Amino acid sequence: EQAGLTPYLEQLGFNLVGFGCTTCIGNSGPLPREISEAIHANGLVACSVLSGNRNFEGRINSDVRGNYLMSPPLVVAYAIAGQIDWDPYNEPLGTDPEGRSVFLKDIWPTQTEIQAVVQSSVRSEMFERNYAGVYEGDERWKSMDTPPGNRFTWVPDSTYVRQPPYFENMPREAPERVEEIRGARAIALLGDSVTTDHISPAGSIKKDSPAGRYLIEKGVDPQDFNSYGSRRGNHEVMVRGTFANIRIRNRLVPGVEGGFTRHLPTDEIDTIYDAAMQYQAEGTPLIVLAGREYGSGSSRDWAAKGPNLQGIKAVIAESYERIHRSNLVGMGILPLQFLPGESAESLELTGTETYDIEGIGDAIATGFRDGREVTVRARWQDGSTKEFQAIIRIDTPQEVLYYRHGGILQYVLRQLLSGKEKPEAISPAMAAMPQPAPDATPGRGAVDEGSIESFPASDPPAY
Repeated sequence: EQAGLTPYLEQLGFNLVGFGCTTCIGNSGPLPREISEAIHANGLVACSVLSGNRNFEGRINSDVRGNYLMSPPLVVAYAIAGQIDWDPYNEPLGTDPEGRSVFLKDIWPTQTEIQAVVQSSVRSEMFERNYAGVYEGDERWKSMDTPPGNRFTWVPDSTYVRQPPYFENMPREAPERVEEIRGARAIALLGDSVTTDHISPAGSIKKDSPAGRYLIEKGVDPQDFNSYGSRRGNHEVMVRGTFANIRIRNRLVPGVEGGFTRHLPTDEIDTIYDAAMQYQAEGTPLIVLAGREYGSGSSRDWAAKGPNLQGIKAVIAESYERIHRSNLVGMGILPLQFLPGESAESLELTGTETYDIEGIGDAIATGFRDGREVTVRARWQDGSTKEFQAIIRIDTPQEVLYYRHGGILQYVLRQLLSGKEKPEAISPAMAAMPQPAPDATPGRGAVDEGSIESFPASDPPAY
């Protein structure tokens, strides 16, 4: 507004739809009905361009598969061109009133022009005025009732903030020995580059999804669903949203896109959430089989919290994004890595097997004195079996403590309950534990996880 650009942007169709994360998180509204219908009727791969920080498929809108990040002027230019395969160097944007071709170079501002507008329209007093009362809040904030006391008062009917179950039935002391994983089922068989947005989407909530049905049961109108990102304080929503990304591809259900799986041994197709709850009722632990770069993208804590609440005990992947691997350990989920050159495909795993993982207890108790490999035994319905080795990716002595306690939350609570001023001591065996070698998985996606940073470090809050 200060620069006088708003009328021209609105003339092009760039209207103000919200602030902050609105579009990036998928809250800028649906596509026009006729466009959405054409996409579905013709199987189109619709694309968007965005001057934001996320290019996950389906994030901006569930109908948009391809999303490209670019600068604001390029977003405007591509919108004028109207197609993603436009060549900005050699193809015109359109024609002027005289019919002459107009190219990007003809309208692209110089750095001098940009600086002149910024200096004339962005002033320090704007920020001083807006942030002067940032810690006071507006009248609505001041008028809120705040319950007294030193502890948070949970509101049972809240659909935004609920008391999570992480400490339910938690014993006062950590178990002496970590249990083996026996009789596990695979809830998902995934490929390469499964992002944290695939695992725990942050965008809009669909009415027919498990999370949408839950909110409707709680009396929330679909227009007030908001987004997964805004409901991160409600574990009931987030566990239902885990693996609910509409673009995830679970090879247990070939040809089906979205958060579905096959419950075994019944062979029934169901949502991953509903199948996970059925497995929990049956007392069956769960695992995930994956390819390279599992957990890439944002370092989203719910991509570890959600699987934990679904009953997932281990992930076996070809390689991990560094921070997500650590987050799995922090939530008590065991990250295992196939040996170099091996994969679910090379081992002919279909995800229909039951799995026993043996050697975890000894490895943890000895600080990996005898190595990091554990034995995984896959058993098919006909009784045939296949054994293979996997590498425990618990990489530091502190992570060993977290995993032994069942996760970082349980570890911290036990430290508080014990009244210890200093954290639990790391045993000599753990202090001397050998460090893992850098990820040397051959082929695409091989990363040295000791040097690669996640981008960005965390998600901004979505209001």
